[in-house]
Amino acid sequence: MEYHELTIEGAKKHLLEKKLSSVDLTSALLDRIEKFDDGIGAFITVDKQMALEEAENADKDIANNKFSTLTGVPIALKDLLCTKGIKTTCASKILDNFVPQYNGTVVQKLKESGAIIIGKTNLDEFAMGSSTENSAYKNTTNPWNKAYVPGGSSGGSAAAVSAQFCCAALGTDTGGSIRQPASHCGVVGLKPTYGRVSRFGLVSYASSLDQIGPITKDVKDAAVLLNVISGNDKMDSTSAKVDVPDFTKAMDQFEKGSLKGLTAGIPKEYLSVEGIDPEVEKVFNEAKLIFKDLGVQLKEISLPHTDYVVAAYYIIAPCEASSNLARFDGVKYGFRDTSSDDLIDMYKKTKSKGFGPEVQRRIIIGTYALSAGYYDAYYGRASQVRTLIMEDFSNAFKSCDFVLSPVAPAPAFKIGEKVDDPLTMYLTDIFTLSANMAGIPGISIPAGYASNGLPIGIQMMSNRFDEMSLLRAGYGFEKTIQLNKKFPNL
Repeated sequence: MEYHELTIEGAKKHLLEKKLSSVDLTSALLDRIEKFDDGIGAFITVDKQMALEEAENADKDIANNKFSTLTGVPIALKDLLCTKGIKTTCASKILDNFVPQYNGTVVQKLKESGAIIIGKTNLDEFAMGSSTENSAYKNTTNPWNKAYVPGGSSGGSAAAVSAQFCCAALGTDTGGSIRQPASHCGVVGLKPTYGRVSRFGLVSYASSLDQIGPITKDVKDAAVLLNVISGNDKMDSTSAKVDVPDFTKAMDQFEKGSLKGLTAGIPKEYLSVEGIDPEVEKVFNEAKLIFKDLGVQLKEISLPHTDYVVAAYYIIAPCEASSNLARFDGVKYGFRDTSSDDLIDMYKKTKSKGFGPEVQRRIIIGTYALSAGYYDAYYGRASQVRTLIMEDFSNAFKSCDFVLSPVAPAPAFKIGEKVDDPLTMYLTDIFTLSANMAGIPGISIPAGYASNGLPIGIQMMSNRFDEMSLLRAGYGFEKTIQLNKKFPNL
């Protein structure tokens, strides 16, 4: 096996058995990035020297039989996560030269587990987008076909895993930004329950919706990475005080009992959504049959407030973005326009030049919706709808273990095809937004291919803090369909 083909588990095995050094593995992946990433644009920052130094230290630890969960394994990070000594740009000109003085909690946990940070990946600016076309630096392309988008906003992380530039990556998911690019790039993407993973050190887009999660080559690696990054954190007031199980035990549950006894809910509202691509529908129907053969009972359910999800989300998320991004004013850190006449002029010019058009659009929407006389009419009512969406899922999980649906209504689209039509772009998240609004976990698993060869995933969502059901069902599906070993030829 080529070095770049290794999963987390495969790399760990080779490193532990001393058939491979971390320096050799990291060097091979850095060479692959140097050779192919110009055409893909997965990374904003690659610190070759730091990665190799970390790899050398990992090899010393292994030689001394000091081996943690991810010792010597190269991982990529979405450039929205604060990394001490490494630029964190959020793909925005306003943070072009920002170097944090601390590591975010998940970054610190990765380092303590021995992981090698191989680079920071591209994204839609401040995670606002569904295609990774809103970055201030570059477009990221889909490794399966460079004329197409990788999805977004974690498109750089998904593309990096799909192109096998790293063993795994972390992304963030505010409305589907892990699951949708994972689907488009043919990899596994898991959004944990809100509060399962600390958000300390994550540059916030929408604080009540954001969640950090793994993007990996297979389901078992997602479980391994979730084990590392989960847990309560006193630095994050939204971090949940719940036990963290060993998520890899979900694989054992499947091996011992298949998927018999599980029930999958099929939301009737999802299948009546206009504009579902026939090829997505075909892959989804084939996935249902696979689950049925594995012993899963399929049951039609109702999520009656589905029609209101997109509208409510695009009030709540911009409102929170307006609040969170107010801090980028040119005073404390980041870009400052120096041609200004006075303080107010400096604020205006700094934000106009520092933020891209999509970020400005969402800030303006959010500021308007929060303004005097409109707060109750917009944000207040959207929050009420959110409660109804939560109740829909709570009722659904009384009779099913997980909800099964497509990830996106269509496979990846061509670069530039929807960039000038924000409303159409927003509708591409119609199947993923609900999990963020309800705070529940969701996972995307590769399930098939469109006629043009682009990957199509399926989505599973489960009750709060029941990632085990998703991993068990996802592993069973993956093991049956066996698409986890297929990657694009670069």
